[in-house]
Amino acid sequence: MKLAELAAEPKLIKIILDDEDLVKKYDEPLEFWIWDRQPIDSYMRMAKSTTDNFDDIVTAVNEMILDEEGKRIVQGNVMLPTNVLMKAFTKVIETLGK
Repeated sequence: MKLAELAAEPKLIKIILDDEDLVKKYDEPLEFWIWDRQPIDSYMRMAKSTTDNFDDIVTAVNEMILDEEGKRIVQGNVMLPTNVLMKAFTKVIETLGK
């Protein structure tokens, strides 16, 4: 297969956070979107994340969490609850790692 056959424009994919704790707290699953292909710098920032560089983790995840139109949800003074952000981070890593 030629590498050119794998090249494509990024597409939005829906991510659903439906673990028991979140559904219990918010009464329904939570959803957001990410691009199925990420810039390599964003992906590498996530891949090398540790508790020592938590700011990098938060920045990378916040850049990836989008609404259904591909617009960033977290920006300016708008933030997600920490429990949701951490679950989203885990789900993004799982999804991009496939």
